[in-house]
Amino acid sequence: MQSGSLSRMDRLFVFFAAIAGLTAVAAGAFGAHVLKGRLSSELLAVFQTAVLYQMFHALALLACAGVVTRWPGRAATAAGWLFMVGMVVFSGSLYLIVLGAPRWFGAITPLGGTALMLGWICVAWAALKGGR
Repeated sequence: MQSGSLSRMDRLFVFFAAIAGLTAVAAGAFGAHVLKGRLSSELLAVFQTAVLYQMFHALALLACAGVVTRWPGRAATAAGWLFMVGMVVFSGSLYLIVLGAPRWFGAITPLGGTALMLGWICVAWAALKGGR
């Protein structure tokens, strides 16, 4: 592994993954203990989707730190950034809708989903090309 920017990048991805995982657990507990009974079943399902995708992609970002180390390159780095942006936009927009933002705000949710899918494509590309 190279020193410098790569070691900072994998640490950044691990740090953000840990924060995303922590907040996903906290949001899940908040939904189960505070929001349950206060929200419609439809909005509670939206909230649970946000938590689920956040946790899955927190784990994906954690794995991405290993991908950056194993196959350093643009694709691996892009995957990490796409996972971070995708989690914030996808899950964040759903959280905001559930907490009272106008429903049209959900129009940005697919942008976050697209970022998450592109992150997976970048991980596949990094593995295929071996970091070249």
